[in-house]
Amino acid sequence: MESAIDTHLKCPRTLSRRVPDNYEPPFPMFVARADASLQQVVMAYFGVQYKQESQRAAALAALRHIIGSFDLADGPVRHDLTQHRDNEDHQNLMVVAYWADPAAYCRWLCSDEIKGWWDSDERLTEGLGYFREVVAPRVDQYETLYAFTEDFPGIGGVMGETSGDISEHGYWGSMRERIPLSQTDWMQANGKLTVVSGDPNKGGRVVIRGHDNIALIRSGQDWMEAGEQERALYLDEILPTLEDGMDFLRDNGETVGCYSNRFVRSIDIDGNELDESYNIGHWRSLEHLERWAESHPTHLRIFVTFFRVVAGLEKLRLYHEVSVSDGKEQMFEYVNCHARTGMMRDAVVPDVG
Repeated sequence: MESAIDTHLKCPRTLSRRVPDNYEPPFPMFVARADASLQQVVMAYFGVQYKQESQRAAALAALRHIIGSFDLADGPVRHDLTQHRDNEDHQNLMVVAYWADPAAYCRWLCSDEIKGWWDSDERLTEGLGYFREVVAPRVDQYETLYAFTEDFPGIGGVMGETSGDISEHGYWGSMRERIPLSQTDWMQANGKLTVVSGDPNKGGRVVIRGHDNIALIRSGQDWMEAGEQERALYLDEILPTLEDGMDFLRDNGETVGCYSNRFVRSIDIDGNELDESYNIGHWRSLEHLERWAESHPTHLRIFVTFFRVVAGLEKLRLYHEVSVSDGKEQMFEYVNCHARTGMMRDAVVPDVG
């Protein structure tokens, strides 16, 4: 058994763990590994928002334009597509993209084609909403966890390699202890979400400034290859408890420190649903995420169900990735989106008086 923290990211620990050194988890789990040359990644969520079903064709065309832009120089290493209904009953199509090199991402972002399209006045007049929510954590600021060992989704697909059976899982606090920075840093939040430009209540273009150690979780479920028994296990037992928890965070997240929560369904380029879903949650801090996970009834039901079934999983693929990031490595921009979209809901307007 090995540590979730790769050898080149190990350092003398100044913060204690929650379990003794001889702790043995109750079942095997794995993490993604990467070459030591990987220093920082980019996790980018690009969204297209619409209200009426009559707008879906235009929204899908906009989504395909964003996907097409990935073919330009310095595009992402990988991406996937999702859709979801949000807290104001709007539909949202999203492209989730990953870069292994922040410099490549910056070159792509600043290219004439990308900047010109995003800044165009057409984005303000065509009747759709757009957003991009981007974080760039260092490799010591994120962790992964998988119940399988190949074809990793998300950031694991960028990293490319697999650990052996790891020890930091199966107990409260293990998520934090898989993040290398946790060896020496509590990763506490500071500051507030702040409106930098625009007015969320008036629409148009809005830019939000984040703060250090916003936590981002992507937690997924893939039943594409599952047999009849495992599909029933997910759809009849896991999914109902999962949806209860995700709906609570979507509609009441501000009460527990969750800035934004989206439970999304994977789709293909034509908008057809796939047998895969995942949750995307932005939290004020890792501590707020932990507190909800450990104490809120909606998550405890999810946790109990998972522990009851995980040992028998064969084709049902469950995973997550969790990161924190520095405020200067975050970007939250919205165009024509409703005021409760993403980070706008909890952002404050600075007092200029």
